[in-house]
Amino acid sequence: MSAEPLAAKWHPTDEPPSVRRKAARKKGVLATYGWRLYAVPLLLAVTAVAVFQTVNDDNKGEAATGDEVATGSQQDSGDVYAAGPEITEKPAKPNDPNIPTAELPPGPNFLQTGNGKFTVLPGTTDRVGTAGRLYTYTIEVEEGIDLAPYGGIDSFGRLVDSTLADPRGWVGTGQVSVQRVDGNANPDIRFTLGTPDTLHRADYCGYSIKYESSCWRRSEKRVMINLARWVRGALAFGGDIGSYREYAINHEIGHAFGKGHVGCTEEGGLAPVMMQQSFGTANNYVAQLNDQAGNDDPVQADGKTCRFNQWPNPQAQPPT
Repeated sequence: MSAEPLAAKWHPTDEPPSVRRKAARKKGVLATYGWRLYAVPLLLAVTAVAVFQTVNDDNKGEAATGDEVATGSQQDSGDVYAAGPEITEKPAKPNDPNIPTAELPPGPNFLQTGNGKFTVLPGTTDRVGTAGRLYTYTIEVEEGIDLAPYGGIDSFGRLVDSTLADPRGWVGTGQVSVQRVDGNANPDIRFTLGTPDTLHRADYCGYSIKYESSCWRRSEKRVMINLARWVRGALAFGGDIGSYREYAINHEIGHAFGKGHVGCTEEGGLAPVMMQQSFGTANNYVAQLNDQAGNDDPVQADGKTCRFNQWPNPQAQPPT
């Protein structure tokens, strides 16, 4: 039976007697109880809201416990060997943070567990950039990862190289230069694509909350890119996987360059590349994650929301 759209009756007297009797009874109830029929549900709703607010206020004190979320409290702390957090992007123990934009988007399958061993991909580049300190890097992939569906095993290295050489990237700021070296060198940075379970290890990124993330592990000199995010991206990027991958590269190597986390600075503007956009581009979301960990990241829950952005120098402005 197909449903018909509701429509008003132009001739109420055409209703059957039983329908008219029901309507008369409804009028009698209204006449007897009047405003009480509306006041009681309203009072119940107000009471429910008050209880919910009280519970939330009580939970705020508890939510600040746990491990560090995404550490790196200063926007600019120097270079790769400067004093700073051992791990970035390490999430906190949750107290039901309920942050939907941090969820991994739906998408293709990916390898959850590898063997924890990394292979250096062959390839070198010339120096890119003429100013600032020169950082050398290798490209490494965890054994067992099949990148054939995503352009082949070399696609990861090519995108890292092109992203780091882009004038909208860090070299365009005039603060650093980069150069890819082979596996026989002792690089400053090891750009590594790894499976989620490997990154979850305590000696790499850790994993004390359900949201997938990448990190910079200073003691290993590894920028560790999470395969789950590489394949699926982040909800804040609206399905633009290419832009998200460029963001992941620039954000994590930004930590290697001594950059800390920042929040959205202008409502509706481009998010700073050092904002934790894997979790969202709204300050309220990011601040809640940091509050859970007791971090002192300079992200305030001020209601500002930015648009995603993968570049530290998005307009390719020449350095001053």
